[in-house]
Amino acid sequence: MRIFHVTTDRFRELDELPAQLPADGYLWVGCSRRVFEARTAELQASLLRWAGGHLVDLHVADLLNNQLPSHYDYTSWYDVLVFRRLAPAAMGEAAEAPSSTPAARRPLVSIDTSAVGIALFDRVLLTVHPADCAVREYFASRLASIGAAEARGGARLPAHPADLMLRMVNHMVDGYLELRRQLTRQLGTLQTELFDPKSRFHDWQLLLESRTQLHLLEDTCEDQRSAVQEWIDALAQWPAETDDAARRERELLNVRSRDVLEHIERVLAHVRRLEQSAETAVQMHFSALGHRTNNIMRTLTVLTAIFMPLNLVTGIFGMNFDALPLIHSATGVWITLGLMAALGLGLGGYFWRKRYLGSHGAP
Repeated sequence: MRIFHVTTDRFRELDELPAQLPADGYLWVGCSRRVFEARTAELQASLLRWAGGHLVDLHVADLLNNQLPSHYDYTSWYDVLVFRRLAPAAMGEAAEAPSSTPAARRPLVSIDTSAVGIALFDRVLLTVHPADCAVREYFASRLASIGAAEARGGARLPAHPADLMLRMVNHMVDGYLELRRQLTRQLGTLQTELFDPKSRFHDWQLLLESRTQLHLLEDTCEDQRSAVQEWIDALAQWPAETDDAARRERELLNVRSRDVLEHIERVLAHVRRLEQSAETAVQMHFSALGHRTNNIMRTLTVLTAIFMPLNLVTGIFGMNFDALPLIHSATGVWITLGLMAALGLGLGGYFWRKRYLGSHGAP
């Protein structure tokens, strides 16, 4: 568990949970899910002292549930946001893909969608992360550097717990953007294998798993969008601020919330494009396979049409009659072979001009 005191111009880490809230700023308490489960009673007592109320049992269960979809809920004294992150598996609880895993499989396996729980009070932000979650460590170092820069007139620390929460959510959404190029490249590799006429694609299980993972990713993004939209609707119901600075802070929260929603929309649109691309690749594969089969059957049909007259000629001269022409002549066999060759070449040339032979398609 890590405890931070954040003000408009300072960011510092505390050694333990304070007995009372500091006079200015707010507290950010970030802990792993396992630590939160072990110290729930202590945290509940601290929240009661700090905010005048603690987490209800249902919300505690939500924060402890790693399989819960993204959603938003609220009470009169705090808000709860469960958000499934989009991050490489090496950064979270999911194991890395083994070295024996095909290269096209690894990006789909490596997407980790573990849930991050956030409880937002007026002056307290409680975040519950998966084990080895990089989000908390990233913002701990990031805000420390911002606090040092702000002392020299640099970047600005988040002035409200909701501002810090939205920055975290935005960071988790943007984590997918790091995987976007890799995932697109690997799906492109699958498409190349599907369209290669010299290769025989047999790994249909991999393709089905890829499509399933994309469907799950789309569901995750839709849940994210719904959760953030519900947060935006709840934010619009907050009491109006009378102070100019507070109004500006509220407007910044609205702007950042809309920006997070726009990022989720972009991710969702990209996932849907990948789904459509995978579906189109399968359909084009079967279309190309049918086209190659038609070419083969057309070639075999033309060859059969060429040799059928030749078989007729050999059948006629193979009949057991003495009165057949050319059978008693020394040059009869050469005349017959010449006629058969002329007939075969003539039919071959005719079919070639009709474009029934060759690598080009039929008219």
